[in-house]
Amino acid sequence: MTIGVFFGGKNPEHDISIITGNLIINGLHKAGITAHAIYIGKDGSWHIGDELKDIAHFKKQKDFSALSTWYLDLESSHGKMVFKQKKLFGKTITIDVAFPAFHGQNGEDGTIQGLFEILDIPYIGCGVPASAIAMDKVLTKQLYEQAGFPTTKFIYFYKSDWEAKKEDYITKINTGLTWPLFVKPARLGSSIGIAKVRNGKELSFALDVAFHYDEKVLVEEGVAHVADLTCAVIGNDTLRASLVQESVFTQDFFSYEDKYIAGGGTQLGNAKQNLIIPAALDEATTAAVQNLAKEVFIKTECSGIARVDFLYDTESKKLYVNEINPLPGTLYHHLWEKSGIPLTELLKKLIAIAIEKNKKKKEYTSTFTSSILTHADWSKKLHKDA
Repeated sequence: MTIGVFFGGKNPEHDISIITGNLIINGLHKAGITAHAIYIGKDGSWHIGDELKDIAHFKKQKDFSALSTWYLDLESSHGKMVFKQKKLFGKTITIDVAFPAFHGQNGEDGTIQGLFEILDIPYIGCGVPASAIAMDKVLTKQLYEQAGFPTTKFIYFYKSDWEAKKEDYITKINTGLTWPLFVKPARLGSSIGIAKVRNGKELSFALDVAFHYDEKVLVEEGVAHVADLTCAVIGNDTLRASLVQESVFTQDFFSYEDKYIAGGGTQLGNAKQNLIIPAALDEATTAAVQNLAKEVFIKTECSGIARVDFLYDTESKKLYVNEINPLPGTLYHHLWEKSGIPLTELLKKLIAIAIEKNKKKKEYTSTFTSSILTHADWSKKLHKDA
């Protein structure tokens, strides 16, 4: 069995994806599983090579145009992915299971998952609908409301609407929400473009930044006395929740700096002084977080692995579901390790879950025999209408 680890991509979280991809590749190597690094550059070019398995290569290499590129052989790719090198006597590589390690748009949002579905290849992680919903903070919040999950109050709008009806939206914000507020690009992760705002001037500036990354923006209420909690979930039919983690942030929210830079980054399992595992919660609250994480996982139709983030008011004891991450950065391996599942075991579980899901899908009929083409003279009709 050969695993293809896909990472990089055309999105602002490109560099984070490289870290996740390399962690997965090294973990698979330690588990004795053959893995190929399949890197998509910022320009959309595809590259495969052993040098891409070492993150040091990306620290010194900025221009990948000199590397040989690859193409997907669609004729040979069914139930697998066959890549061929774009050069005379180029190599051929066959992938049995796809392991996407993208973050953000053009990868984590259901786009690459759609390709895997068409090719009928097993792949790790959430499917197309779950990935698309979880990637969109607005759709996620609307799902929470429909399902009755507790979440903070919010409004959203598109850039064109904001520019045309700015005063109307300012009135909605002032009358419908309580300051301070958070402004977020709707379809971006890693806290990029997010800002906490306390007045109209800060709101205007934050929206300018958010609209730089996305045409749709979410504005939501903050939570007083907030604790940032996280619970990861793995499985398909049978689910397992991790321990609950509390992340201690140094600014007004869990920023990109906190997640990836300061002290080595909490999202990478470093900066341990900012991680509390398990979170200092009573048993009932811990169970509530874990159970709600599973409910969100099920309602969103997640599969394989996901991470659910919560906001907890330590004074009112109110719990709010915040975001779903359909592909946690570095798989949140540090949290799973604390929960009793080391990285190599986690990877094996995820591969087994992916194969099981793909096998189960084949139990259902995907074709339908019809006589519509033989009993109707569509040719004349279509030519006439044209």
